[in-house]
Amino acid sequence: MEFSIRPVEIGDAKGINALRRMPGVFENILGIPSERVKRSENFIANLDSNHHQLVAVTKLENGEELIIGTAVLTVNASPRTRHSGSIGIMVHKDYQNMGVGTALMKALLDIADNWLMLVRVELTVFEDNERAIHLYEKLGFEKEGLMRLAAIRNGKYENQYIMARINPLYK
Repeated sequence: MEFSIRPVEIGDAKGINALRRMPGVFENILGIPSERVKRSENFIANLDSNHHQLVAVTKLENGEELIIGTAVLTVNASPRTRHSGSIGIMVHKDYQNMGVGTALMKALLDIADNWLMLVRVELTVFEDNERAIHLYEKLGFEKEGLMRLAAIRNGKYENQYIMARINPLYK
């Protein structure tokens, strides 16, 4: 399967909103099924120099572009933590385990390491999301702690790991 990664565009809001509401995706992110396209439009329109969002796209048979994943790197705005950032990622349920998440994460880590000189990149993940944890560990993230009852999922409070990757140049 062929796909490419590019910076987000305002016209991507509808496709990103579809991902945020997709069963098989929204349960493992902090979205909810009732989110509106306007939320994604506003988020994209208000991206500043501390936000770096990418999308993974593939071409359908009719030539139309389909967003199959997105990830955002947010650099901390505080002067004392500007060496750190956080990542959020989601991949279309039909394109998981096909390298999309790996490609998005590697692209953001390249920005973090080689263009922003970040020392630390962190993320949270539900403690039972083994596929995501495996991806993050493969890319050098380590579990730093368990946040108990951190987020609601399917009517229950669930635990999340906080994971971080220290830029190899600073280890």
